[in-house]
Amino acid sequence: MVPSLFDLFLVIPGLFRVNLPTALVLLLSIIVGLLMVVVFRYTSDQKAIRIAKDHLKAHLLAVRLFQDQLRVVLSSYGRILRATGRYLRLAFKPLLFVVLPLTFLIVQLDRYLGSMPLQAGEPFLVKVRTTHGDILDEASLQLTPGLAATAPAVHVQGDNEVVWRLAAEKDGNYNVNISVSGQTFSKQVVVSSGLARVSAVRLRGAWWERMFISGEPGLPENGMVQAIEVGYPSRNLAFAGFEWNWIWLFFVLSLLAGFLFKSLLRIEI
Repeated sequence: MVPSLFDLFLVIPGLFRVNLPTALVLLLSIIVGLLMVVVFRYTSDQKAIRIAKDHLKAHLLAVRLFQDQLRVVLSSYGRILRATGRYLRLAFKPLLFVVLPLTFLIVQLDRYLGSMPLQAGEPFLVKVRTTHGDILDEASLQLTPGLAATAPAVHVQGDNEVVWRLAAEKDGNYNVNISVSGQTFSKQVVVSSGLARVSAVRLRGAWWERMFISGEPGLPENGMVQAIEVGYPSRNLAFAGFEWNWIWLFFVLSLLAGFLFKSLLRIEI
């Protein structure tokens, strides 16, 4: 049986040391790189881009050939600026079709790849930020079965925060409930040894802020709690002998894939 592309990623030895999250980033980078150049091809004026690039190369060549003639060099620099502006204007429209979907994709993928789920038996912190420091003593924690507090609550008066240290007995999705001044607020906690969707913080605030940094519904606007945060460990991916944040690895690989497909498909970018 012929192995799939994903199977090949999983068995690459030595240098790449590919695990499941890294294999996912590799696969998505190739797909996104291909889609970017295809979208660019059908939303751009390929002939005009080719001409703009040829003009830019010609003006750059003129600077090298006539470098001892100041007037020609200055004139060429002016033409280089105009040609660059024309090229950027031609490339801007296709980028609009790519940037918004790509931003949405990155935000969603970061829920899975940006942080690691908690591990059973390992302690983690739950931090609650209230609206006023004088109500910290009223904050209490209600835990579902499977979660247990491993240390007393710590009050950070200057930051209006209460911090608890907890641990989970086994894998699962839990809810931590915090009561403040008669109001109860909940936060999801994910404990898993695999790849799982996590949200590090639940916020009260503008929807656009929650869209980028929180994967949960907003806290009530009239509530006494501004944020509930779970201390998920950040995830780094091992690739090519380096530790990468997944977003940097994704951008580098998708750009490389894009340039590769650009050459194979003969698309002007």
